[in-house]
Amino acid sequence: MRDAVIVDAVRTPVGKGKPGGALSGVHPADLSAHVLKALAERNGLDPATVDDVVWGCVSQVGEQTACIGRYAVLAAGWPESVPGLTIDRQCGSSQQAVHQAAAGVISGQYDIAVAGGVESMSRVPMGSSFAGGSYGAPYGPLVAERYHHHFFNQGTGAEMIAAEYGLSRAQLDQHALDSHARAARAIDEGRFKSQIAPVTVTDAEGNSRIFDTDEGVRRGGTLEQLAQLKTPFQADGVVSAGNASQVSDGAAALLVTTSEIAAANGWTPIARFHTGTVVGADPITMLKGPIPATEKVLRRSGLTLDQFGAFEVNEAFAPVTLAWLSATGADYDLLNPNGGALALGHPLGASGARLMTTLLHHMRDHGIRYGLQTMCEGGGMANATVLELI
Repeated sequence: MRDAVIVDAVRTPVGKGKPGGALSGVHPADLSAHVLKALAERNGLDPATVDDVVWGCVSQVGEQTACIGRYAVLAAGWPESVPGLTIDRQCGSSQQAVHQAAAGVISGQYDIAVAGGVESMSRVPMGSSFAGGSYGAPYGPLVAERYHHHFFNQGTGAEMIAAEYGLSRAQLDQHALDSHARAARAIDEGRFKSQIAPVTVTDAEGNSRIFDTDEGVRRGGTLEQLAQLKTPFQADGVVSAGNASQVSDGAAALLVTTSEIAAANGWTPIARFHTGTVVGADPITMLKGPIPATEKVLRRSGLTLDQFGAFEVNEAFAPVTLAWLSATGADYDLLNPNGGALALGHPLGASGARLMTTLLHHMRDHGIRYGLQTMCEGGGMANATVLELI
């Protein structure tokens, strides 16, 4: 029986996804190439031995179109014989990329694969692929009719989830403050150093510097400050920019192979890909998928929640993670212990790989046997992954 193990995982620091953000001057193909090259250099990987590069990206338009997974390979200077694949499962695109790489390795279609993803939201703004389209253009008239012409909006969905689970503005804002505090502590204690591949960037004045620290983390915030922010999705709502994920730029990559091939190459894997699954959920609230995804992956893995020492649940909006906590009864202290997307940012197509990179290094650093990752996805879907420390 072939297995799938993750040898290493690396990411860029996450930049603010706006003009002037640290990574805004880097083409997304080049940003992808940066982590591909870092992964190869860290592990003595001969790129010619890679059977496929499976790459997540959400806004596949403009600079991120035409199979950016392929152009990432070429930008990295890897042999032309190495193919690339681009996946869109919305925010879970690069988590799904890991699932497909693992499936390919287990089935024997691949011996060595690289999975990951990228998003440059400063250069390819969120929703730009829909620009100029009429109402319902991404969904078509049959979907619009099925859901009674309801407007699909993640922010509105987050408001609906907050109402369903009785989550107050103060609870959401406190969750955001906790995320920033955890991320700041992780930075101060050097927890991200082993996973980050620093990027040399050039500012508008032509000055070069090394960018090596996640850019979106804020320190010293208060509930009083966050309470002043508007709630754009609902006039009397609870979801604001302060308790929603940040638009961001970033990339991440993971090296996936079998235990036998890893040993033959002298690699010591971090973890085994234990179980992966995906579910569909209500596309109107859209963001509750991590709850049934967790239930499904626990059934398939044969594990119980109390066997896990860490959870990475994407903080797309604060109601998503707090609803997941309420539904599962998980320990809040084990959720996103190094901060989440509320603080670190959410570079859409890279986020699944970024979360998994952070989870893997945290598991190794703290001797945690089982880790679980799940994230909500546009259209009402969610992936869930169980990793087992080696």
